[in-house]
Amino acid sequence: MKKLLTVAAAIGILCAVGGSALAGWTTVSLNPEGSDRSFAWGVSGTQQGGGARVAGIMHAGVWSGSAESWVDIHPSGAADSFVMGVSNGQQMGEADISGANHASLWSGSAATWVDLNPAGAARSYAGGVYYGRQAGQAYIGGQFHAGMWTGTAASWVDLNPAGLQGSMAYGISDSQQVGEAWDNTSTYASLWSGTPGSWVNLNPAGAEGSVAFGVSGGQQVGRAYFGSGNSYHASLWSGTAASWVDLNPTGARESFAYSVSGGQQVGMVDFGGSRYYHAGIWTGTAGSCVDLHALLPDGVYLDSCAWSIDVSAGETWVSGYATNASTYRTEAMLWHYTPDAPVPEPSSFVALAGGLAALVAYRRRA
Repeated sequence: MKKLLTVAAAIGILCAVGGSALAGWTTVSLNPEGSDRSFAWGVSGTQQGGGARVAGIMHAGVWSGSAESWVDIHPSGAADSFVMGVSNGQQMGEADISGANHASLWSGSAATWVDLNPAGAARSYAGGVYYGRQAGQAYIGGQFHAGMWTGTAASWVDLNPAGLQGSMAYGISDSQQVGEAWDNTSTYASLWSGTPGSWVNLNPAGAEGSVAFGVSGGQQVGRAYFGSGNSYHASLWSGTAASWVDLNPTGARESFAYSVSGGQQVGMVDFGGSRYYHAGIWTGTAGSCVDLHALLPDGVYLDSCAWSIDVSAGETWVSGYATNASTYRTEAMLWHYTPDAPVPEPSSFVALAGGLAALVAYRRRA
């Protein structure tokens, strides 16, 4: 069932922000009828992509803003499938073909499915899609290689940097690709511009390892690991290791950033050390973090994650998932910001103070 909640029913918590920071946001559960689990991994304007489990099999699919809009694009003969990214009418994901994952491309229906698995690759995986270009990785010669496509398996370009053991690509935008590369020492957040030789090591000083998941507008996001605190920190870069910005909010145990668009970053944060993560959104600094979980119906969801963001024409679309506290079902979730939405009256927050206290008490018990 669709669950729609306006910002008038939620107060920002744990990020030390006022209710006005959440003005204009609504949320919708995208879980299709008949599905016992779903995820929304990609978003591009009014279209969301992900997967829903039907009769025990994950099916790739797309939505257009509601659970009822679900379109099943699971390819015939696949054991399971799902979408990782969407862009300009295309969907990038994976399908299990004869026991091996194959990077896959669709254009809105099951019949449009394209197998992107490169010749010679034992299997391949999806990263992201951007206006006719796709990024991911293929398992070649016993090792993962980051790479990119332009719509066919034959268009595969291997991005694995010389001298490194392996690599993976998770995001693509404009002329850049991001992911990770590794050697015997560590794993490094990585940035490419279409060739292996363009590789840039983004690992920040002092970090024991890092990964970049998303890229857009010259910004890259991901996570960096710091052993002294035994935690991951959501991270933001602008093309170099030296540009690194620590997005981990004050007091948070750890955090992850997965996507960036229009100068905004999304991911998830463990604010209180409970290991129940909350979807979060930033605007370039740790202090700018806003808890998007506060928008979800009171006490209904245990945790949440914001996986993808698209900012267009003043609106912000965020896709991800949340875990239902009663059924433990993971539900695909959409957060949508419209700037014209009314700002809640101050009296509304006074009236909701009791609800906020109950929510905090519930999470402490959890």
